[in-house]
Amino acid sequence: MIQENVVSPLNKTANILNKNVTEKNTQFIKQKATELGFSFCGISKAEFLEEEAPRLEKWLSNNMHGSMQYMENHFEKRLDPTKLVEGSKSVISLMYNYFPEKEQRKDSFQISKYAYGKDYHFIIKDKLKTFLQLLINEIGEINARVFTDSAPILERAWAKKSGLGWVGKNTMLINKNQGSFFFLAEIILDVELQYDSPIKDYCGSCTACIDACPTNAILPTNIIDGSKCISYFTIELKGELLPKEYTKNFNDWIFGCDICQDVCPWNRFSTPHQEPLFAPDSRLLNYSKKEWKEITQDIFNEIFKKSAVKRTKFSGLKRNIEAISKK
Repeated sequence: MIQENVVSPLNKTANILNKNVTEKNTQFIKQKATELGFSFCGISKAEFLEEEAPRLEKWLSNNMHGSMQYMENHFEKRLDPTKLVEGSKSVISLMYNYFPEKEQRKDSFQISKYAYGKDYHFIIKDKLKTFLQLLINEIGEINARVFTDSAPILERAWAKKSGLGWVGKNTMLINKNQGSFFFLAEIILDVELQYDSPIKDYCGSCTACIDACPTNAILPTNIIDGSKCISYFTIELKGELLPKEYTKNFNDWIFGCDICQDVCPWNRFSTPHQEPLFAPDSRLLNYSKKEWKEITQDIFNEIFKKSAVKRTKFSGLKRNIEAISKK
């Protein structure tokens, strides 16, 4: 009589070899991530994000995305990595530090720290392409794609699932060792790897970010009402005018907003990045409000050459400055 649960010696050997290959590939990935300048690397199984589906659906149905209609597109792709990469088995999540050594003068208009230097999309995408080529050289031909805020993918959910941190009340991915001033990036690939486990939420009873948000965009349920967020108004919202009921509470932010991160206790562990391309033009750090109000198109092009601030364009930055100045 044949016992169904008996594993043949050949199968045992194959399982051991597969495990060894999986461990070797996983170690290679984490080593190369460090060598390429990524602060943290975690890996999770590529599968449907079941917990996120109702949260995303509710967020959209409550119009918390404001005029960002693109958020309504590709609902399935945002939740299922196999829709982005056919046959995908793993999601590699990466964190790249952007916390600056020097910040803007506090008595001037403010720009979010992530936009101080060259646009991160270019810098990180180049690193990811290099990373992918290293993987191909090591593993062989694979089906994979790289992402950094460049496709319908829930980056924070994957980083959380990969054990890189937890999603705080301000919806930022918070790392226990270095806080939240990080860009997130992913490689989705059809290779089985060793998977990391999520960690616990360490926000506890702290409500610093909720209390500090001047437009009440942070809800007590770990949700951001994007339609009330200063970053939404100063970057995403198009048009000539900004709503006066909100601009009076912008606290001098003219591109993005870092308030909920600046007050987060975990960001006391933030350390300056080591990326030369993130270094800002000295004028960005030192300009007074008067100088920002008098900025010309030519000066804008010089200060923000290849910067994320170009997304709002010169006209958008002027609009934001004028709206805040009228409060």
